[in-house]
Amino acid sequence: GKIKLAGNKNAILPAMAAALLTSEKVILTNVPEIGDVLVMGELLAQIGCEVKGLGTSKIEILAKDIKTINLDPELVSKLRASILLSGPLLIRSGKFKMRHPGGDIIGRRGVDTHLEALESLGAAITRGNEVYEGRADELQSGKIFLTEASVTATENTLMTAILTKGATIIKNAASEPHVQELCKMLTKMGAKITGIGSNLLIVEGVEKLAGTEFEVGPDYIEAGTLAIAAAVTGGELEIQGVNFDDMEMILIYFSKMGMNFAAIDSSLIVKPSKLKAAFKIDSGLYPGFPTDLMSAMIVLATQADGVTLLHDWLYESRMFFVDKLISMGANVTICDPHRVLVSGPTKLRGQELDTPDIRSGIALVIAALAADGKSLINRVQLIDRGYEKIDERLAKLGAKIKRIS
Repeated sequence: GKIKLAGNKNAILPAMAAALLTSEKVILTNVPEIGDVLVMGELLAQIGCEVKGLGTSKIEILAKDIKTINLDPELVSKLRASILLSGPLLIRSGKFKMRHPGGDIIGRRGVDTHLEALESLGAAITRGNEVYEGRADELQSGKIFLTEASVTATENTLMTAILTKGATIIKNAASEPHVQELCKMLTKMGAKITGIGSNLLIVEGVEKLAGTEFEVGPDYIEAGTLAIAAAVTGGELEIQGVNFDDMEMILIYFSKMGMNFAAIDSSLIVKPSKLKAAFKIDSGLYPGFPTDLMSAMIVLATQADGVTLLHDWLYESRMFFVDKLISMGANVTICDPHRVLVSGPTKLRGQELDTPDIRSGIALVIAALAADGKSLINRVQLIDRGYEKIDERLAKLGAKIKRIS
């Protein structure tokens, strides 16, 4: 069948945070209807924004007044991207207060790079027991070298520098498609940014940003995920609305693993494939293979002929869901926290499984689709955080899948 991609999960959250940078209305379209958007919307409403359209593909945010800078700890604990509000709050109110952000438990995910960048821009940060407070009477531009090429730290630094007088140079910046999306949105609002898509960003501070209407781009991680689902089930699928510039490394690895696909206009067409092992698959910073697709790639490797080494150096807990695949019959050896060896193809069998995080959760759904028998997947609210109505959309493609609670 055919399926249209949802908006980029990793692009919509910084776009919502960026709405805080103006007192004019911001309209966002092609918004993915996912759980993380609802949580970010709740946080913005708590701060004092008018938020309309949550739960639809079009939302409006109006940040006329900031009522509080003390973010709800319970909401922050649900969303890693809540850290993106710290920079905009410094701009609008000169201060922020929040607990350590939550989200998926896939390894140590510190916020030091964020806080160090804000300090470089003139903020005073107090680090308490899992609580951070920031204050800035006057921010200042300067040269910043990010100690980690972190996507969210790059986005936070960008949003803070936009309304800071003078030129800010950001070195070792992340260049992922969602960072580029934020740059495009900020430019539409009146920002001056050069180096978009590179690891060196130069921001010329402006006095004011205007409101805007911005369309969120397609989710290339979802495109890869759906392609893998089609490949392991022997299906033929047309994935519509793909930006192939975002997917070059992904498609190289798909080709190495024998996936039969074609790129026609903006559609990725996957056909029944004779899958084969790739010698090694490494995750990397963009334009390398994305860490967010590694869990699904492990499932693909279980159905490929031969042995594949999969290596994710970013997160030391990314691989720990493979015990669930082993219980389904997969032949997987955990070499260390960052590497697994997968030998295939193996026949998978249905199991009752708990979802550990967003990306491994969707990987378990894919494994269950390829398995003999019935699987029961618990804690699906974690999958809902990143994938729009995935049960309904897969069912329309012929999947035997039903939400029971």
